[in-house]
Amino acid sequence: MADVAKLAGVSGQTVSRVVNGNDRVTAATRLKVETAMKQLGYRANIAARALATGRFGTIGVVTFNLSAVLNVRIVEAVATGAQARGYSVSIAVVDAPTEKDVRAAVRGLTDRAVDGVIVIEARVLDTPHLRLSDEVPLVIADSKAAHRHPTFGMDEAAGARAAVDHLLELGHATVHHVAGPAGSNPAQRRRAAWQRLLKRAGRPVPPPVVGDWSPSSGYDAALRLLADDSVTAVFAANDQMAVGVLRAAAELGREVPGDLSVVGFDDLDFAPFLTPPLTTVRQDLAAVGRRCLDHLIAQIETPSKPGAASGVSRFVRPELVVRASTAPPRR
Repeated sequence: MADVAKLAGVSGQTVSRVVNGNDRVTAATRLKVETAMKQLGYRANIAARALATGRFGTIGVVTFNLSAVLNVRIVEAVATGAQARGYSVSIAVVDAPTEKDVRAAVRGLTDRAVDGVIVIEARVLDTPHLRLSDEVPLVIADSKAAHRHPTFGMDEAAGARAAVDHLLELGHATVHHVAGPAGSNPAQRRRAAWQRLLKRAGRPVPPPVVGDWSPSSGYDAALRLLADDSVTAVFAANDQMAVGVLRAAAELGREVPGDLSVVGFDDLDFAPFLTPPLTTVRQDLAAVGRRCLDHLIAQIETPSKPGAASGVSRFVRPELVVRASTAPPRR
C-alpha cells in the first residue's frame, strides 16, 4: 500500500479509502490510485481489510432447492446485486428443511465469515418466534410474515385470488384446483386463498387434487378431474402442472379454452409459447431478491438505521397475465 501511495503521489490513507470504496475521494485521485495499483499488481488483503472495517464483503445465502426455478431467480438477483455493490456470495444448500439443518447452515456460513445471511423459502421458519441468528443480520425470502427476522416475499394469496376471480368473472360456476405438495408453503397459501374465495363467493368448493409441481402430476390430476364433464375451469398451482392439464385436455378432446379454461402460476418463460398461450400469475422473484439484499446491506452498513430492525415484512404483489387459455364457458 505504501508503494501504491508513493507511485500515485497520495497518502496511505487515500489508498485505503479507494480500496475500501470510500466515496470521500475525487474521481481524478481515485483514477491515479487505481492506475498505480494496476501497475504494481496490488491486491487488497481481505483478512486485513476485515480486521480494519469489521466486515468481510460476503453475504451468505441458504436455500432448499437450487433446481427450483423460483429459488434460482431469487439467488440470481441476490448474487447479481451483491456483486454490483462489492459483495461476494456464499451459498449453502439444505437437503431437509428442519430447524436443526437450517441452524447448521446458518452457523456454517457465519463460521466462514459472512456479513449477513438471506434464507430462501424456509418451511421450518413457520415455527413461532424462531430466531436463527443473533451474530449477523439475517433476512428471509418467504411469503409469510410470521417470523422474527425481516421478511420479503410474494403475496401468494393475492396471486391465487386474482386467478380465481378471473375465472369466476368469466362465468364459470366454480374453479377446480390442482394443488402443489402439502409440504410447500407457497402451495398451502395458494390453496387456502382459492378455497376462501370460493366460499366467500358462495360457490361449490371441489376437493383439490394434489400434485408435486411436475407436468406429469398435473397430467395425472387432470385425467381425474376431466372425467367429470361439468369441470370447466382449473387453477393449477404452477405452470408446470398447468402444462400437464393442457396435455390431458388435448388427449381427452377437451378444447381449451372452449370446453376448459386453465390458469397457471409463475409465468415461466415457456408460458406464452404453449398452445394455447397460458393465462397465469406472474411473480417478480427478482424484486424479492433485490429487496432482501437491499435490506440486508442496510443492516450491515448502517445497523442503527430505522427499518433495519427485526420483524419488518414487505410483500410484492403478483400480476395476472391473461392469455388465450381462458374464456367464458360454453352454454
